[in-house]
Amino acid sequence: MIRKHFTIALSSIVLLSTFCFSSTTRAQTVPDAQATEKARATVQKIGLGRDASVEVKLRDQTKVKGYVSAAEDDFFTVTDARTGKSQTVGYAEVVSVKKPGHGFSTATWLIIGGAATAAIVIGITVVKPVVCDGGAQSRGLC
Repeated sequence: MIRKHFTIALSSIVLLSTFCFSSTTRAQTVPDAQATEKARATVQKIGLGRDASVEVKLRDQTKVKGYVSAAEDDFFTVTDARTGKSQTVGYAEVVSVKKPGHGFSTATWLIIGGAATAAIVIGITVVKPVVCDGGAQSRGLC
């Protein structure tokens, strides 16, 4: 009987230690290292100064907007153009860095192109026959 209880207790401890007690320290994994390098490369590509405006999304889901005023090996500084407030951002904290877009995205252009193509096709296949068969031929429009 004691042997049975000891076995159950021992297996419970092993299971609990395996599933419940995980280490709180987390080493940087390969995807994290790749994301860090990608963020560093993007900041270097954008450059420094007031023309180097960025939108940075951090791991804690906050966003930082401004321009890159300084860049080091482990961090970069984003300064808000309106307020002048600077914030230092570590590359390891970054989810994405992008240059803010000033215009339509590629998807928007594709939608506009598709709508224009559809309008032309409908015009040729539906509207032209209706107009031309409805007496426009006698006026020389078709």
